[in-house]
Amino acid sequence: MTTTAALPDDARDDGVLLVLGTGDQTFSSYCLASASRHSPLVLVSDAEPTWQQPHLRDHEVADLGDLEELRWAVARLAERHEIKGVVTWDEHALVAAAHIATDLAVPGQSSATATACRNKAASRAVWASEGVPSAQSIRVTSLVTATTAARRIGLPVVLKPASHTGGIGVVKVDHLDELPAAFTYASARAKGQRQEGSGILVEEYLDGPEIAVECVTSHGITTAVAVTRTELGTGPHFQAVRHVVAASDPLLAEVAPIAEAALDALGVNCGISHVEMRLTTTGPKLIEVNARLGGDLVGHLVRLATGIDLAAAAVDIALGREPDLTPTRAAAAGIRLLHPATSGTVRTAHPRPELGTPDWLERLVWELRPGQQTLLPPQGDPGTARLGHLVVTGTDAAQVHEHLAHAEGLVDIAVDPGPASG
Repeated sequence: MTTTAALPDDARDDGVLLVLGTGDQTFSSYCLASASRHSPLVLVSDAEPTWQQPHLRDHEVADLGDLEELRWAVARLAERHEIKGVVTWDEHALVAAAHIATDLAVPGQSSATATACRNKAASRAVWASEGVPSAQSIRVTSLVTATTAARRIGLPVVLKPASHTGGIGVVKVDHLDELPAAFTYASARAKGQRQEGSGILVEEYLDGPEIAVECVTSHGITTAVAVTRTELGTGPHFQAVRHVVAASDPLLAEVAPIAEAALDALGVNCGISHVEMRLTTTGPKLIEVNARLGGDLVGHLVRLATGIDLAAAAVDIALGREPDLTPTRAAAAGIRLLHPATSGTVRTAHPRPELGTPDWLERLVWELRPGQQTLLPPQGDPGTARLGHLVVTGTDAAQVHEHLAHAEGLVDIAVDPGPASG
């Protein structure tokens, strides 16, 4: 099914940027708003645009997972506009965006590179062949082969779907008797994977702090612009609870060459990348490459801390322009993702009056309201467990951590175990 926004006959413009998918409003609206300030936009998405509409020149509705249907939708837009570039920050649309960029002869990744970025098993194989430090990994399709792989690698190990992101289906296994439940959990989440990668990976557990390097690649040259330091929650499931970005983080000089080598090995020649790694006792090692803006408002944190607008940089690169990567701020910013201690029905979710509205509290957003349900892993996923988030700013990382702790201490959250009534 497709629908078309009505345009007057003389509405053809000098060129537009095609956006494929927009993601969730709460975490992606800043991307679309920034993009619309730098180019007229047309959109292809899975559903009729709502909150996106003020930013758009035109749109079509198509299944982004069906390449032929998507191509027909793009062709209809191309009849009405000159499409000069393609961009997406939707993980599941990366390979489709590569195909469409090739079809339109505009800047973009090759479909092979996009697929390698999506498929963690393929990424690991490339990095191993190129000598880029990464976790040992074995792709498996059954509990028997998973057990063999775990014994070969050595416990603890991590199980994860080959092409999901955002911590979906990722679980740590410390003992072999935990493996059956972990394999069932990861396999259930893997069923939603598309053709970019299938199966389950059993990987070496990398012990140490988790970080990400925010990279901008233009004409084959990568510039690492920021480091995101991530804090994970307790338990076997990899649930991010905090991200902090500080301008001039001294770690950037150490990890930038590894991130650049990872992208170069995969053939990434343009766009924005969020390169995740762990700081192990033997040095930084790669977890995965997300060939798009980082989730959880990471791009927004980078702008608050450094002034560099990664969403605008993505637009410039897609249109063949040089991105402006000049830092205009020397500050820090962080996000706290608010999770309950148990699954159940939200009873209370509000700030205490004494929190007030300090200058450093950039936003406090509730994603679930009283009466709605929250579901923690293993029944749910990190996203289904989240109640809301808050973003703070500061002069440096230490002050940001202080502000996050202060704000979190003045937020009341209560969840009643069990399903919602009525």
